[in-house]
Amino acid sequence: MVGQLIADRYELKELVGTGGMSSVYRAQDSLLERHVALKVMHEQLLSEGDHVERFRREARLAAQLSHPNIVTVIDRGEQESRQFIVFEYVEGENLKALIEREAPLPENAAIELALQIADGLAFAHAHGLVHRDVKPHNVLLTEDGRAKVTDFGIARSIDVHRGLTQTGTVMGTSDYISPEQARGGNVDACTDIYSLGAVLYELLTGEVPFPGDNFVSIAMRHINEPPPSVRQRRQELSPRVDAAIRRAMAKDPGDRFPSMEAFAAELRACLAEPDGAVAGPTDRTLVVPGPRRRRPRPRQRAPMERPSIWPLILLLAGLAVLAGIFAAVFALTGSPTKFSSAVHKAGVGGGSTVVHFADVTAYDPPPGDGQEHNPEAGNAIDGKAGTYWQTQQYSSSNFGNLKDGVGLVLDSGKSQKLTQLTLTSDTAGFTAIIKSSQSSTGPFARVSGAEMVGSRTTFSLHGAAARYYLVWITSLPSGGVAHVNEVTAKT
Repeated sequence: MVGQLIADRYELKELVGTGGMSSVYRAQDSLLERHVALKVMHEQLLSEGDHVERFRREARLAAQLSHPNIVTVIDRGEQESRQFIVFEYVEGENLKALIEREAPLPENAAIELALQIADGLAFAHAHGLVHRDVKPHNVLLTEDGRAKVTDFGIARSIDVHRGLTQTGTVMGTSDYISPEQARGGNVDACTDIYSLGAVLYELLTGEVPFPGDNFVSIAMRHINEPPPSVRQRRQELSPRVDAAIRRAMAKDPGDRFPSMEAFAAELRACLAEPDGAVAGPTDRTLVVPGPRRRRPRPRQRAPMERPSIWPLILLLAGLAVLAGIFAAVFALTGSPTKFSSAVHKAGVGGGSTVVHFADVTAYDPPPGDGQEHNPEAGNAIDGKAGTYWQTQQYSSSNFGNLKDGVGLVLDSGKSQKLTQLTLTSDTAGFTAIIKSSQSSTGPFARVSGAEMVGSRTTFSLHGAAARYYLVWITSLPSGGVAHVNEVTAKT
């Protein structure tokens, strides 16, 4: 079909993929002069009404979803009875190609990809849709590393009364299929949680959790065998990540995370873990509770001994020295405020340090025009919550398909390693990531996961030291314009 013109508008340029139900082409939209992806149903299936209806349903369902981690539906129709769907064209590759080339991935990189997929699926679930075929082949990666879920071909609306499928119907891909799917039972959003757990396992190990020779043997392993441990393959991985995957892949849906949002929250917590840290009962919540410990029996007290007076003498002497230091500093600074500053500069008390940005500029690289309200950029670091920098007004949350994003470049004054960056905004609902560079013009490397920005949102940063930090907005709120009222950071 390469070379054909569909609907007097879409010229098919290249076959980029094919499946059992349809083929996907890169096409040129002659009306808007841009590349699109066009999925065309196989001609031999046109006589089968259930396949035609499923194809039409995919277009209707996917068209309801507008999210930075879901491929956008642009159009649908038919030509000479052949059904087609038009999607945004994603320059890049699918996640399976990345796995085959680079897996096993570094732990944080794998978690960040899984988190983006989870965010997209959580949005679909919130709109009453479950994907049912979550696998690396159905995740596209943009050139800047953003994951976008695609192919809702077997997705169904969630109906709490009738379920999603008729009992006995098996749908999904065997390597990532949930036990309830493999048995042909009814499924819900927990099915996508299981499949995403299997995808994360593959990202971290380079292998699917239950390899096998055929669909039946693999499906039976999903039904009968406990979820494998990623730490058996890579001992350096976090126990918390291992526990999260095993919980997501629990055989009983009731033992999995209660929602995709909960799974995503745990993945964010895994990213926030210090390197090599192990979650313990005294400082954070474990994903999988351990066995109950018996309360230790109280020990008998030893006979009292006469206390030594030397510790008390040393304590009093130390307090006297410290008081002398405080008095000297206070005498030099002349005010409690300066005294606190002097103590902080001297390193007393430790903790994080607030970073005051030296400068800020709007960032709107090609195909943008480089303007993006740059005169207002300073409002984002002026310390006033009532002022803001704003994006231009766009027709939709994905910038009207004109560009991938816009942002602000913040100059921290010198190369330093920031650990967190906080945005405040009075236009909640846009998505952003943080990148860094030693140059104000880039190239920028991603140092945070994607976050949906609320009134106050803190990004955890994991990159190396850098002077310039980019707040990169990848999707806009419903009004088509985003405000950044204030940006603060800490080392």
